[in-house]
Amino acid sequence: MTGTPPRIVSLLPSATEIVAAIGAGPWLVGRSHECDHPSGFDHVPVLTAPRVAYTATGDAAAVDRDVRAALEQDASLYHLDADRLAALRPDVIITQDLCRVCSIDLATVRRIAASLRPTPRIVSLNPTTLEGVLDDVLIVGRELGMEPAAQEVVARLRERLYGAQDFVNPYSDGPSVAMLEWTDPLFVGGHWTPQLIERAGGRSPLNPTVPVEHAGAASGPIGVTQRTAGRSRQVASAEFIASAPEAIVIAPCGLTLEQTRAEAARLAGLAWWRALPAVRHRRVALVDGNQFFNRPGPRLIDAFEFLVGWLNDRPELIPPGFSWEPMAS
Repeated sequence: MTGTPPRIVSLLPSATEIVAAIGAGPWLVGRSHECDHPSGFDHVPVLTAPRVAYTATGDAAAVDRDVRAALEQDASLYHLDADRLAALRPDVIITQDLCRVCSIDLATVRRIAASLRPTPRIVSLNPTTLEGVLDDVLIVGRELGMEPAAQEVVARLRERLYGAQDFVNPYSDGPSVAMLEWTDPLFVGGHWTPQLIERAGGRSPLNPTVPVEHAGAASGPIGVTQRTAGRSRQVASAEFIASAPEAIVIAPCGLTLEQTRAEAARLAGLAWWRALPAVRHRRVALVDGNQFFNRPGPRLIDAFEFLVGWLNDRPELIPPGFSWEPMAS
């Protein structure tokens, strides 16, 4: 890196993690309210705020109603402080256009950025695969003039990815796994989540991966990177029951582990839930999905290591401090 470092605003938690990972954290001058990892950025001004609040009790049904109502009115779910952003005079704004529910929408960022002088460069990250998440590290590195550092980070992440995958039997079908990204209504994870499940040795029948175009059969360990999945999808309880999950991960997007625990307790009160194979055999994990599975940044590798360790009875693979717990019986 030569010359004056760029002034960076990150409106995306995963982007903040990437910026920190490649060593550009000192250049961060603004962040979103969701940028809570790694530590050490509390002094950086917060530029966004949610218009729909997540409740302290983790009331998934209430949040879902509020979010749907806002989206029906074509309203942004987040507020961006335009005056404060202008005062920071950023050179680069990192945002996303993958999910209007997860973070500030790209249209709002573009509209406000266009009024700033000088006009900042907008970098929009929209990964839909695990490889896309790793590519984002390289994209951010290139945009910030930190490409060699980004390449080193990706190399380390890939080493961990392949190291964990060595513990997976590629010739076994593995258990049927359901990854709940939301609990009321039921949503199963999409994009990179089914990839993580299948690479960890499980099956994802509610949202399976499919071969990418021109990838051939894309089966087995050689072609495993040539499979993708669609976005997260809502499923009816009848469909969820019919999938007979042998392992369930409850990791609601945006909820803490404490809030997830409250949602799990609600599910535990349903008769059909108690009859599921995973529940009967005590193979249900509660995870802080907000920090891990639902955040497309470097810690997706932590999530993968957890999944490999948990599904394959190799607890030593689970990263220290990974925020999860088995569901109480």
